[in-house]
Order: sequence, then structure tokens, then C-alpha cells
Amino acid sequence: MGEEKKVSEGLKLWGGRFSGDRDPVMERFNASVDYDQRMWHEDLMGSQAYVKALEKARLVDSQEKQLIWNGLEKIKEEWNRGKFILKATDEDIHTANERRLKELIGEAAGKLHTGRSRNDQVATDMKLWLANQVAALHQLLNTFVTVLVKRAESEIDVLMPGYTHMQRAQPILWSHWLLSYAWYLEAEIGRASCRERV
Repeated sequence: MGEEKKVSEGLKLWGGRFSGDRDPVMERFNASVDYDQRMWHEDLMGSQAYVKALEKARLVDSQEKQLIWNGLEKIKEEWNRGKFILKATDEDIHTANERRLKELIGEAAGKLHTGRSRNDQVATDMKLWLANQVAALHQLLNTFVTVLVKRAESEIDVLMPGYTHMQRAQPILWSHWLLSYAWYLEAEIGRASCRERV
């Protein structure tokens, strides 16, 4: 336990600013790993790109770069297989992946953070994640519009009550009602085509 605490203290983003133990309530409040773990893939992509940049800048040699790269690949494999184990000391996805990298390859893992801003890392991960999610959302919206159109075609003779001012009004075609949502979603699909802007 003492060794794990020592390792986790070394990874704390703000560990050197306070003396004494921190309240466990504050630890849980400060942690974001419960929801940002969904960005594990983007975090690893960003780290792999960054280690390439470190090698290009001659801040790591080719052996160190390969060691870090292989460690990141192993972590990616663990996430893909559902075998990655989050620990209570992991504040966020970045510290979780960095902790695991250090467990796998040792001190060389620390070089991955050379000249790297945590804010830049967070912004990069968010941007990559959002770009991927926009693409997935675009596909889901297209699928939903296709379903609406097919249902409107196959159920064209179905009537339903129309409403105005929260009261029943004249009968309308069920297909018209479905297609009103399809048109609305078509506009949203245009907005969801913004991946290149993200």
C-alpha cells in the first residue's frame, strides 16, 4: 500500500502544493476518470503522436520512442479487451494511462510528458473525441432519417389526429408527421457534418 501511495503521489497533478493527506471526499470530487475514460483511445493517439514529435525534436532516442510506443500499444490492447484496470488513485484518463505506462516500461514513461502541457493534452483529447463522436452522430442521424422515410412510405395510408394549441385538430397523415421530423433532422445532419471544423 505504501509503495502504491508513493507512486500515486508522484502522478498527482497538484501533489506538491499541499502537505499532509488530502480528504478522500476531495479526491473523489477532483477525479474525472469516471466520465473521461471514454476518451482513452484519443488520449493514446495523442500520446503516440507526441512521442513521435519528441523523437523528431531529439528529446527521446529511437529506442526510447519505440519503448514508449510499444507500451502505449499494450495499453490500447488492454482497453480494447476490457482488461484495463482503473485504480482509485487515477484522477483522469491521462493519469490512468500514464500510470499504466510507467508500470509497463518504467522510468522511460516519464519522458512522454516532456514539454507537454496538461491543458494542451486535454484540449487535444477533447477535439479528437468530439471529431469521432460527430462522425458517429452523423451516421446515426442518417440511419434514423432513413427509417422515418421508409416508415412514411410503408404507412402512407395511416391517419392520426393533428394538434393545434394543445387541442386535437383535423386528421393528418402519419407519414407527414414522420417526415416533419425527417426534415428537421436533415438540418441537424448538416450541422453534424462539421467534423472538419472540429
